[in-house]
Amino acid sequence: MRVSGLMRLVKLVYLTKLKIRQIIFVIKVNRANPQNLVIYNFSRKQEGNMIFLIIALAIIVIILAVLLFKKRQQLSRYQGLMDVEGEQSRIQTENEKILKEIENLEGKRAKINEETSIEINQLKSKKDNLKSEIIDLEDELEFQSFGLYKPIYDFETSDGYKAKLNEFRQLQKQLVKDKKAVHFASEWTVEGSKAKGKRMMNEQRRLMLRAFNGDCDALITKVKYNNFDRIRARISKSFEAINKLGKTQNCQITAKYLDLKMQELHLIHEYQEKRQAEIEEQREIRQQMREEERARRELEKAKRDAEKEENRYQTALEKARREMAKATGEQQQKLEAELERLNQLLIEAQENKERVLSRAQMTRSGHVYVISNIGSFGENIYKIGMTRRLDPMDRVKELGDASVPFSFDVHAIIFSEDAPGLENALHKEFSYKRVNQVNLRKEFFNVSLDEIRDIVHKNHGEIEFALVAEAKEYRETQSITSQVGHQNGKVLEKTLN
Repeated sequence: MRVSGLMRLVKLVYLTKLKIRQIIFVIKVNRANPQNLVIYNFSRKQEGNMIFLIIALAIIVIILAVLLFKKRQQLSRYQGLMDVEGEQSRIQTENEKILKEIENLEGKRAKINEETSIEINQLKSKKDNLKSEIIDLEDELEFQSFGLYKPIYDFETSDGYKAKLNEFRQLQKQLVKDKKAVHFASEWTVEGSKAKGKRMMNEQRRLMLRAFNGDCDALITKVKYNNFDRIRARISKSFEAINKLGKTQNCQITAKYLDLKMQELHLIHEYQEKRQAEIEEQREIRQQMREEERARRELEKAKRDAEKEENRYQTALEKARREMAKATGEQQQKLEAELERLNQLLIEAQENKERVLSRAQMTRSGHVYVISNIGSFGENIYKIGMTRRLDPMDRVKELGDASVPFSFDVHAIIFSEDAPGLENALHKEFSYKRVNQVNLRKEFFNVSLDEIRDIVHKNHGEIEFALVAEAKEYRETQSITSQVGHQNGKVLEKTLN
Protein backbone atom coordinates (compact mmCIF):
# COMPACT_ATOMS: atom_id res chain seq x y z
CA MET A 1 0.00 0.00 0.00
CA ARG A 2 2.72 2.46 0.92
CA VAL A 3 4.64 1.66 -2.24
CA SER A 4 1.61 2.25 -4.53
CA GLY A 5 0.87 5.52 -2.72
CA LEU A 6 4.41 6.68 -3.29
CA MET A 7 4.17 5.75 -6.96
CA ARG A 8 1.04 7.84 -7.39
CA LEU A 9 2.69 10.79 -5.69
CA VAL A 10 5.70 10.47 -7.96
CA LYS A 11 3.42 10.32 -11.01
CA LEU A 12 1.49 13.39 -9.86
CA VAL A 13 4.76 15.30 -9.31
CA TYR A 14 5.94 14.30 -12.77
CA LEU A 15 2.66 15.47 -14.44
CA THR A 16 2.75 18.71 -12.48
CA LYS A 17 6.27 19.30 -13.64
CA LEU A 18 5.18 18.81 -17.29
CA LYS A 19 2.25 21.20 -16.84
CA ILE A 20 4.49 23.85 -15.33
CA ARG A 21 6.90 23.59 -18.25
CA GLN A 22 3.93 23.97 -20.64
CA ILE A 23 2.66 27.10 -18.88
CA ILE A 24 6.14 28.65 -18.83
CA PHE A 25 6.42 27.97 -22.57
CA VAL A 26 3.09 29.72 -23.28
CA ILE A 27 4.13 32.73 -21.19
CA LYS A 28 7.32 33.09 -23.12
CA VAL A 29 5.45 32.91 -26.45
CA ASN A 30 2.84 35.58 -25.45
CA ARG A 31 5.64 37.92 -24.35
CA ALA A 32 7.35 37.41 -27.65
CA ASN A 33 4.00 38.06 -29.60
CA PRO A 34 2.06 40.68 -27.63
CA GLN A 35 -0.48 41.09 -30.46
CA ASN A 36 -1.78 37.58 -29.77
CA LEU A 37 -4.15 38.45 -26.89
CA VAL A 38 -5.95 35.11 -26.78
CA ILE A 39 -2.85 33.30 -26.06
CA TYR A 40 -1.82 35.94 -23.50
CA ASN A 41 -5.10 35.81 -21.62
CA PHE A 42 -4.98 32.16 -21.63
CA SER A 43 -1.51 32.23 -20.15
CA ARG A 44 -2.65 34.52 -17.29
CA LYS A 45 -5.14 31.93 -16.24
CA GLN A 46 -2.45 29.38 -16.52
CA GLU A 47 -0.31 31.42 -14.15
CA GLY A 48 -2.96 31.18 -11.43
CA ASN A 49 -3.14 27.50 -11.91
CA MET A 50 0.60 27.32 -11.76
CA ILE A 51 0.68 28.97 -8.33
CA PHE A 52 -1.87 26.53 -7.10
CA LEU A 53 0.15 23.65 -8.47
CA ILE A 54 3.32 24.99 -6.84
CA ILE A 55 1.63 25.13 -3.45
CA ALA A 56 0.31 21.64 -3.96
CA LEU A 57 3.77 20.50 -4.98
CA ALA A 58 5.31 22.02 -1.82
CA ILE A 59 2.74 20.22 0.31
CA ILE A 60 3.51 16.98 -1.49
CA VAL A 61 7.27 17.49 -0.95
CA ILE A 62 6.70 18.05 2.76
CA ILE A 63 4.58 14.91 2.94
CA LEU A 64 7.29 12.97 1.11
CA ALA A 65 9.94 14.29 3.50
CA VAL A 66 7.87 13.20 6.51
CA LEU A 67 7.37 9.77 5.00
CA LEU A 68 11.06 9.42 4.23
CA PHE A 69 12.00 10.43 7.80
CA LYS A 70 9.65 7.78 9.21
CA LYS A 71 11.00 5.26 6.77
CA ARG A 72 14.56 5.96 7.93
CA GLN A 73 13.55 5.55 11.55
CA GLN A 74 12.04 2.18 10.74
CA LEU A 75 15.09 1.11 8.76
CA SER A 76 17.46 2.25 11.53
CA ARG A 77 16.08 -0.48 13.79
CA TYR A 78 17.36 -3.13 11.39
CA GLN A 79 20.51 -1.29 10.37
CA GLY A 80 22.69 -3.58 12.53
CA LEU A 81 21.32 -6.67 10.86
CA MET A 82 21.63 -5.16 7.42
CA ASP A 83 25.33 -4.14 8.03
CA VAL A 84 26.54 -7.46 9.60
CA GLU A 85 28.39 -8.54 6.52
CA GLY A 86 29.96 -5.10 6.11
CA GLU A 87 30.90 -5.09 9.77
CA GLN A 88 32.39 -8.54 9.46
CA SER A 89 34.39 -7.40 6.48
CA ARG A 90 35.60 -4.32 8.38
CA ILE A 91 36.53 -6.39 11.43
CA GLN A 92 38.40 -8.87 9.27
CA THR A 93 40.32 -6.04 7.65
CA GLU A 94 41.17 -4.60 11.04
CA ASN A 95 42.21 -8.05 12.27
CA GLU A 96 44.55 -8.38 9.33
CA LYS A 97 46.05 -4.99 10.13
CA ILE A 98 46.44 -5.97 13.80
CA LEU A 99 48.10 -9.27 12.80
CA LYS A 100 50.53 -7.40 10.58
CA GLU A 101 51.30 -4.99 13.42
CA ILE A 102 51.83 -7.98 15.75
CA GLU A 103 54.20 -9.53 13.22
CA ASN A 104 56.11 -6.27 12.99
CA LEU A 105 56.26 -6.01 16.78
CA GLU A 106 57.44 -9.63 17.01
CA GLY A 107 60.20 -8.84 14.55
CA LYS A 108 61.18 -5.74 16.51
CA ARG A 109 61.08 -7.76 19.76
CA ALA A 110 63.33 -10.44 18.27
CA LYS A 111 65.73 -7.75 17.05
CA ILE A 112 65.71 -6.04 20.46
CA ASN A 113 66.31 -9.41 22.18
CA GLU A 114 69.23 -10.08 19.86
CA GLU A 115 70.72 -6.63 20.47
CA THR A 116 70.15 -7.02 24.20
CA SER A 117 71.86 -10.41 24.17
CA ILE A 118 74.84 -8.91 22.33
CA GLU A 119 74.99 -6.04 24.84
CA ILE A 120 74.80 -8.50 27.75
CA ASN A 121 77.68 -10.52 26.31
CA GLN A 122 79.67 -7.33 25.79
CA LEU A 123 78.96 -6.25 29.37
CA LYS A 124 80.01 -9.69 30.64
CA SER A 125 83.22 -9.39 28.66
CA LYS A 126 83.82 -5.91 30.09
CA LYS A 127 83.07 -7.26 33.56
CA ASP A 128 85.69 -9.99 33.13
CA ASN A 129 88.19 -7.43 31.87
CA LEU A 130 87.47 -5.17 34.83
CA LYS A 131 87.93 -8.10 37.20
CA SER A 132 91.32 -8.77 35.70
CA GLU A 133 92.21 -5.06 35.91
CA ILE A 134 91.36 -4.76 39.62
CA ILE A 135 93.37 -7.84 40.56
CA ASP A 136 95.98 -5.51 42.10
CA LEU A 137 93.75 -4.82 45.11
CA GLU A 138 92.91 -8.51 45.41
CA ASP A 139 96.63 -9.29 45.42
CA GLU A 140 97.15 -6.86 48.29
CA LEU A 141 94.31 -8.47 50.28
CA GLU A 142 95.58 -11.94 49.49
CA PHE A 143 99.08 -10.95 50.58
CA GLN A 144 97.75 -9.61 53.89
CA SER A 145 95.48 -12.63 54.46
CA PHE A 146 97.65 -15.55 53.38
CA GLY A 147 101.22 -14.34 53.74
CA LEU A 148 104.11 -14.22 51.33
CA TYR A 149 104.67 -15.55 47.86
CA LYS A 150 105.57 -19.25 48.07
CA PRO A 151 108.72 -20.00 46.07
CA ILE A 152 108.64 -22.75 43.43
CA TYR A 153 112.42 -23.10 43.36
CA ASP A 154 114.62 -23.24 46.44
CA PHE A 155 118.24 -22.62 45.48
CA GLU A 156 120.74 -21.88 48.22
CA THR A 157 122.21 -18.87 46.45
CA SER A 158 121.20 -16.37 43.79
CA ASP A 159 123.68 -18.00 41.41
CA GLY A 160 121.46 -21.07 41.33
CA TYR A 161 118.50 -18.96 40.22
CA LYS A 162 120.66 -17.20 37.67
CA ALA A 163 121.82 -20.49 36.13
CA LYS A 164 118.26 -21.83 35.97
CA LEU A 165 117.09 -18.56 34.42
CA ASN A 166 119.71 -18.84 31.68
CA GLU A 167 118.55 -22.40 31.06
CA PHE A 168 114.93 -21.31 30.52
CA ARG A 169 115.99 -18.48 28.25
CA GLN A 170 118.01 -20.91 26.13
CA LEU A 171 114.88 -23.09 25.85
CA GLN A 172 112.92 -20.05 24.65
CA LYS A 173 115.58 -19.30 22.03
CA GLN A 174 115.53 -22.91 20.89
CA LEU A 175 111.75 -22.84 20.44
CA VAL A 176 112.05 -19.68 18.35
CA LYS A 177 114.89 -21.18 16.33
CA ASP A 178 112.91 -24.39 15.68
CA LYS A 179 109.89 -22.23 14.70
CA LYS A 180 107.81 -23.87 17.45
CA ALA A 181 107.10 -20.72 19.44
CA VAL A 182 104.35 -19.75 16.98
CA HIS A 183 102.05 -22.34 15.40
CA PHE A 184 100.43 -21.90 11.96
CA ALA A 185 97.30 -23.94 11.26
CA SER A 186 98.11 -24.09 7.54
CA GLU A 187 100.88 -23.21 5.10
CA TRP A 188 100.62 -19.81 3.42
CA THR A 189 100.87 -19.19 -0.30
CA VAL A 190 101.19 -15.69 -1.73
CA GLU A 191 100.42 -15.17 -5.41
CA GLY A 192 100.67 -18.91 -5.84
CA SER A 193 104.19 -19.00 -4.36
CA LYS A 194 105.00 -21.04 -1.22
CA ALA A 195 108.34 -19.27 -0.87
CA LYS A 196 106.61 -15.91 -0.59
CA GLY A 197 104.17 -17.52 1.81
CA LYS A 198 107.02 -18.71 4.04
CA ARG A 199 108.52 -15.24 4.09
CA MET A 200 105.15 -13.80 5.14
CA MET A 201 104.84 -16.47 7.84
CA ASN A 202 108.30 -15.60 9.18
CA GLU A 203 107.38 -11.90 9.25
CA GLN A 204 104.14 -12.68 11.09
CA ARG A 205 106.00 -14.93 13.55
CA ARG A 206 108.59 -12.21 14.18
CA LEU A 207 105.94 -9.53 14.78
CA MET A 208 103.93 -11.65 17.22
CA LEU A 209 106.96 -12.76 19.23
CA ARG A 210 108.39 -9.24 19.32
CA ALA A 211 105.10 -7.89 20.68
CA PHE A 212 104.73 -10.68 23.26
CA ASN A 213 108.38 -10.60 24.40
CA GLY A 214 108.23 -6.81 24.71
CA ASP A 215 105.17 -7.01 26.97
CA CYS A 216 106.72 -9.80 29.05
CA ASP A 217 110.05 -8.01 29.51
CA ALA A 218 108.34 -4.77 30.54
CA LEU A 219 106.12 -6.59 33.06
CA ILE A 220 108.72 -8.98 34.50
CA THR A 221 111.08 -6.14 35.39
CA LYS A 222 108.33 -4.65 37.57
CA VAL A 223 107.55 -7.81 39.56
CA LYS A 224 107.56 -7.46 43.35
CA TYR A 225 106.32 -9.43 46.33
CA ASN A 226 102.93 -7.65 46.27
CA ASN A 227 102.13 -7.67 42.54
CA PHE A 228 103.25 -11.11 41.36
CA ASP A 229 99.72 -12.41 40.62
CA ARG A 230 98.78 -9.21 38.80
CA ILE A 231 101.90 -9.41 36.59
CA ARG A 232 101.16 -13.07 35.86
CA ALA A 233 97.57 -12.20 34.90
CA ARG A 234 98.74 -9.39 32.63
CA ILE A 235 101.16 -11.70 30.82
CA SER A 236 98.28 -14.15 30.23
CA LYS A 237 96.12 -11.29 29.00
CA SER A 238 98.85 -10.18 26.55
CA PHE A 239 99.15 -13.77 25.31
CA GLU A 240 95.39 -13.96 24.67
CA ALA A 241 95.22 -10.52 23.00
CA ILE A 242 98.09 -11.22 20.58
CA ASN A 243 96.68 -14.65 19.72
CA LYS A 244 93.30 -13.05 19.10
CA LEU A 245 94.90 -10.70 16.55
CA GLY A 246 96.65 -13.65 14.90
CA LYS A 247 93.49 -15.75 14.71
CA THR A 248 92.51 -14.28 11.33
CA GLN A 249 95.87 -15.46 9.95
CA ASN A 250 95.49 -18.88 11.65
CA CYS A 251 98.64 -18.38 13.75
CA GLN A 252 99.01 -18.62 17.54
CA ILE A 253 101.81 -18.32 20.11
CA THR A 254 102.13 -21.78 21.66
CA ALA A 255 101.23 -22.62 25.25
CA LYS A 256 104.72 -24.08 25.74
CA TYR A 257 106.32 -20.72 24.98
CA LEU A 258 103.90 -19.04 27.42
CA ASP A 259 104.83 -21.58 30.11
CA LEU A 260 108.52 -20.78 29.66
CA LYS A 261 107.74 -17.07 30.11
CA MET A 262 105.81 -17.87 33.30
CA GLN A 263 108.75 -19.90 34.60
CA GLU A 264 111.00 -16.94 33.79
CA LEU A 265 108.68 -14.71 35.81
CA HIS A 266 108.93 -17.05 38.83
CA LEU A 267 112.70 -17.24 38.55
CA ILE A 268 113.19 -13.48 38.17
CA HIS A 269 111.00 -12.82 41.19
CA GLU A 270 112.71 -15.44 43.35
CA TYR A 271 116.14 -14.36 42.13
CA GLN A 272 115.42 -10.76 43.16
CA GLU A 273 114.14 -11.89 46.56
CA LYS A 274 117.17 -14.12 47.10
CA ARG A 275 119.55 -11.41 45.93
CA GLN A 276 117.98 -8.92 48.34
CA ALA A 277 118.22 -11.46 51.15
CA GLU A 278 121.90 -12.01 50.32
CA ILE A 279 122.54 -8.27 50.31
CA GLU A 280 120.91 -7.92 53.73
CA GLU A 281 122.79 -10.97 54.99
CA GLN A 282 126.07 -9.53 53.75
CA ARG A 283 125.22 -6.24 55.42
CA GLU A 284 124.48 -8.12 58.64
CA ILE A 285 127.73 -10.09 58.33
CA ARG A 286 129.69 -6.89 57.74
CA GLN A 287 128.03 -5.31 60.75
CA GLN A 288 128.81 -8.38 62.82
CA MET A 289 132.41 -8.30 61.59
CA ARG A 290 132.67 -4.64 62.53
CA GLU A 291 131.18 -5.48 65.92
CA GLU A 292 133.65 -8.32 66.41
CA GLU A 293 136.51 -6.12 65.26
CA ARG A 294 135.52 -3.48 67.79
CA ALA A 295 135.33 -6.16 70.47
CA ARG A 296 138.75 -7.51 69.42
CA ARG A 297 140.27 -4.04 69.56
CA GLU A 298 138.71 -3.44 72.95
CA LEU A 299 140.10 -6.74 74.24
CA GLU A 300 143.53 -5.95 72.82
CA LYS A 301 143.48 -2.54 74.43
CA ALA A 302 142.26 -4.00 77.72
CA LYS A 303 145.03 -6.60 77.56
CA ARG A 304 147.67 -3.93 76.91
CA ASP A 305 146.28 -1.76 79.69
CA ALA A 306 146.23 -4.73 82.09
CA GLU A 307 149.83 -5.64 81.22
CA LYS A 308 150.91 -2.01 81.52
CA GLU A 309 149.19 -1.72 84.89
CA GLU A 310 150.76 -4.98 86.07
CA ASN A 311 154.22 -3.81 85.01
CA ARG A 312 153.69 -0.45 86.69
CA TYR A 313 152.70 -2.06 89.99
CA GLN A 314 155.48 -4.64 89.65
CA THR A 315 158.07 -1.88 89.11
CA ALA A 316 156.67 0.14 92.01
CA LEU A 317 156.73 -2.93 94.25
CA GLU A 318 160.37 -3.73 93.42
CA LYS A 319 161.37 -0.13 94.04
CA ALA A 320 159.58 -0.17 97.39
CA ARG A 321 161.37 -3.37 98.35
CA ARG A 322 164.77 -1.86 97.54
CA GLU A 323 163.96 1.24 99.58
CA MET A 324 162.73 -0.92 102.46
CA ALA A 325 166.02 -2.80 102.55
CA LYS A 326 167.83 0.49 103.21
CA ALA A 327 165.22 1.99 105.55
CA THR A 328 165.09 1.75 109.30
CA GLY A 329 162.68 2.52 112.09
CA GLU A 330 159.51 4.50 111.31
CA GLN A 331 160.35 4.82 107.60
CA GLN A 332 160.58 1.03 107.34
CA GLN A 333 157.09 0.65 108.81
CA LYS A 334 155.66 3.09 106.24
CA LEU A 335 157.33 1.19 103.43
CA GLU A 336 155.88 -2.10 104.73
CA ALA A 337 152.36 -0.60 104.50
CA GLU A 338 153.12 0.69 100.99
CA LEU A 339 154.48 -2.75 100.00
CA GLU A 340 151.27 -4.37 101.20
CA ARG A 341 149.13 -1.87 99.24
CA LEU A 342 151.19 -2.26 96.06
CA ASN A 343 151.11 -6.05 96.40
CA GLN A 344 147.30 -5.97 96.60
CA LEU A 345 147.09 -3.71 93.54
CA LEU A 346 149.46 -6.03 91.68
CA ILE A 347 147.27 -9.02 92.52
CA GLU A 348 144.18 -7.14 91.23
CA ALA A 349 146.02 -6.14 88.05
CA GLN A 350 147.09 -9.75 87.47
CA GLU A 351 143.50 -10.96 88.03
CA ASN A 352 142.24 -8.32 85.58
CA LYS A 353 144.83 -9.44 83.04
CA GLU A 354 143.80 -13.07 83.46
CA ARG A 355 140.16 -12.11 83.04
CA VAL A 356 140.91 -10.22 79.84
CA LEU A 357 142.97 -13.10 78.46
CA SER A 358 140.22 -15.56 79.37
CA ARG A 359 137.61 -13.36 77.69
CA ALA A 360 139.72 -13.17 74.53
CA GLN A 361 139.99 -16.96 74.42
CA MET A 362 136.23 -17.44 74.93
CA THR A 363 134.96 -16.55 71.43
CA ARG A 364 131.29 -17.17 72.32
CA SER A 365 131.23 -15.07 75.45
CA GLY A 366 129.40 -11.76 75.42
CA HIS A 367 126.38 -9.83 76.66
CA VAL A 368 122.71 -10.31 75.75
CA TYR A 369 120.75 -7.09 76.17
CA VAL A 370 117.01 -6.38 76.48
CA ILE A 371 116.13 -2.78 75.57
CA SER A 372 113.04 -0.76 74.66
CA ASN A 373 112.15 2.57 73.06
CA ILE A 374 108.59 3.58 73.93
CA GLY A 375 108.80 6.89 72.08
CA SER A 376 109.87 5.18 68.83
CA PHE A 377 108.07 1.81 68.88
CA GLY A 378 105.42 1.94 71.59
CA GLU A 379 104.67 -0.21 74.64
CA ASN A 380 105.72 -3.89 74.93
CA ILE A 381 108.14 -3.74 71.97
CA TYR A 382 111.58 -5.00 73.00
CA LYS A 383 114.84 -5.53 71.14
CA ILE A 384 116.74 -8.66 72.21
CA GLY A 385 120.32 -8.58 70.89
CA MET A 386 123.88 -9.63 71.64
CA THR A 387 127.25 -7.87 71.76
CA ARG A 388 130.79 -8.99 72.51
CA ARG A 389 131.92 -5.52 73.55
CA LEU A 390 133.63 -5.25 76.92
CA ASP A 391 131.22 -2.42 77.70
CA PRO A 392 127.82 -3.44 76.23
CA MET A 393 126.45 0.08 76.77
CA ASP A 394 128.61 1.24 73.87
CA ARG A 395 126.47 -0.92 71.59
CA VAL A 396 123.23 0.33 73.16
CA LYS A 397 124.30 3.95 72.61
CA GLU A 398 125.09 3.18 68.96
CA LEU A 399 121.58 1.78 68.46
CA GLY A 400 120.09 5.00 69.84
CA ASP A 401 121.75 7.17 67.21
CA ALA A 402 120.08 9.48 64.67
CA SER A 403 117.98 6.64 63.18
CA VAL A 404 115.50 6.81 66.11
CA PRO A 405 114.11 9.95 67.79
CA PHE A 406 114.71 8.77 71.39
CA SER A 407 117.37 6.82 73.28
CA PHE A 408 116.87 3.19 74.28
CA ASP A 409 116.09 2.14 77.85
CA VAL A 410 117.98 -0.87 79.23
CA HIS A 411 115.92 -3.50 81.04
CA ALA A 412 118.66 -6.14 81.36
CA ILE A 413 122.26 -6.82 80.30
CA ILE A 414 123.22 -10.47 80.77
CA PHE A 415 126.77 -11.76 80.52
CA SER A 416 126.95 -15.29 79.20
CA GLU A 417 129.79 -17.59 78.18
CA ASP A 418 127.49 -18.67 75.31
CA ALA A 419 125.85 -15.37 74.42
CA PRO A 420 124.81 -16.47 70.85
CA GLY A 421 123.13 -19.56 72.33
CA LEU A 422 121.15 -17.51 74.86
CA GLU A 423 120.17 -14.97 72.23
CA ASN A 424 119.07 -17.74 69.84
CA ALA A 425 116.99 -19.42 72.58
CA LEU A 426 115.14 -16.17 73.25
CA HIS A 427 114.59 -15.49 69.53
CA LYS A 428 113.33 -19.01 68.94
CA GLU A 429 110.94 -18.87 71.88
CA PHE A 430 109.38 -15.57 70.70
CA SER A 431 109.57 -16.19 66.92
CA TYR A 432 105.77 -16.04 66.56
CA LYS A 433 105.79 -12.62 68.26
CA ARG A 434 108.31 -10.97 65.95
CA VAL A 435 107.32 -7.47 64.85
CA ASN A 436 108.79 -8.17 61.39
CA GLN A 437 107.88 -11.70 60.24
CA VAL A 438 109.69 -11.25 56.90
CA ASN A 439 113.18 -10.08 57.83
CA LEU A 440 114.24 -12.33 60.69
CA ARG A 441 117.38 -10.28 61.28
CA LYS A 442 115.23 -7.59 62.85
CA GLU A 443 115.33 -8.39 66.57
CA PHE A 444 112.16 -6.64 67.80
CA PHE A 445 109.46 -8.62 69.62
CA ASN A 446 105.97 -7.79 70.86
CA VAL A 447 106.17 -9.49 74.26
CA SER A 448 106.06 -8.62 77.94
CA LEU A 449 109.08 -8.35 80.23
CA ASP A 450 107.68 -11.13 82.40
CA GLU A 451 107.79 -13.50 79.43
CA ILE A 452 111.39 -12.51 78.62
CA ARG A 453 112.41 -12.90 82.25
CA ASP A 454 110.93 -16.40 82.46
CA ILE A 455 112.87 -17.59 79.39
CA VAL A 456 116.11 -16.00 80.66
CA HIS A 457 115.67 -17.73 84.02
CA LYS A 458 115.03 -21.01 82.24
CA ASN A 459 118.13 -20.81 80.02
CA HIS A 460 120.55 -18.79 82.15
CA GLY A 461 119.45 -18.37 85.73
CA GLU A 462 118.22 -15.60 87.94
CA ILE A 463 118.88 -12.09 86.71
CA GLU A 464 117.57 -8.67 87.71
CA PHE A 465 115.27 -6.81 85.32
CA ALA A 466 114.29 -3.14 85.24
CA LEU A 467 110.55 -3.61 84.75
CA VAL A 468 109.70 0.06 84.19
CA ALA A 469 111.16 1.98 81.25
CA GLU A 470 112.40 5.43 82.25
CA ALA A 471 111.88 6.87 78.74
CA LYS A 472 113.08 10.21 80.08
CA GLU A 473 113.34 12.11 76.79
CA TYR A 474 110.00 10.79 75.55
CA ARG A 475 108.10 11.65 78.75
CA GLU A 476 109.66 15.12 78.93
CA THR A 477 108.70 15.69 75.29
CA GLN A 478 105.12 14.62 76.06
CA SER A 479 105.02 17.04 78.97
CA ILE A 480 106.32 19.94 76.85
CA THR A 481 103.85 19.13 74.07
CA SER A 482 101.00 19.06 76.58
CA GLN A 483 102.01 22.44 78.07
CA VAL A 484 102.35 24.03 74.63
CA GLY A 485 98.94 22.70 73.65
CA HIS A 486 97.43 24.04 76.87
CA GLN A 487 98.97 27.49 76.33
CA ASN A 488 97.81 27.58 72.71
CA GLY A 489 94.33 26.69 73.89
CA LYS A 490 94.34 29.62 76.32
CA VAL A 491 95.57 32.01 73.62
CA LEU A 492 92.86 30.82 71.27
CA GLU A 493 90.23 31.20 73.97
CA LYS A 494 91.36 34.79 74.69
CA THR A 495 91.33 35.57 70.97
CA LEU A 496 87.78 34.29 70.60
CA ASN A 497 86.60 36.22 73.64
